[in-house]
Amino acid sequence: MDITIQSSFLPHTDAEASVAFYRDVLGFEVRLDVGYEDMRWITVGPVGQPDTAIVLHPPGVGSDLTDDEREVLLEIIAKGSYFGVNLATDDLDTAFAAVAAAGADVVQEPVDQDYGVRDAAFRDPAGNLIRIQQNQKG
Repeated sequence: MDITIQSSFLPHTDAEASVAFYRDVLGFEVRLDVGYEDMRWITVGPVGQPDTAIVLHPPGVGSDLTDDEREVLLEIIAKGSYFGVNLATDDLDTAFAAVAAAGADVVQEPVDQDYGVRDAAFRDPAGNLIRIQQNQKG
C-alpha cells in the first residue's frame, strides 16, 4: 500500500492576507482560488511539489456550529492553539531569516529540540501555527 498526503486544511480569516503570507512570505504558488458567495477556498503549495498542498478555508463552514461555538473557534484559531502544519527545509536558519524579515509573526526562533529536530515557528495571518523543521542530513 502506498499512501501519501495530498492536502491538508487550515482556516483563514482574511483570504487576501493569507494569500500574501503563503505566496509572498513562504514562496508558495497559488493553485486554486475558488469562491462561493462571500467565502473563498485557496489551494497553495510549494513550487515544484504539485502533489502537496494546503487548502485555506473559511473556518466553521458547513458545520452545525452555533454562533457562540463559531466565536470560540475563531478565538482558538487566533491563539494558534487549534490548527497548524509542519513544513521542512534543508536550511532552517536561512528560511527563518527570510520568513522573519518578511514580517511573519515569530513564535519561536530556531532551536534544537530534545526530540531530535531543529525547528522554528511562526503564525500565519489567521493565527495558525506554522513550524519549519530542518531536514536531517543524510
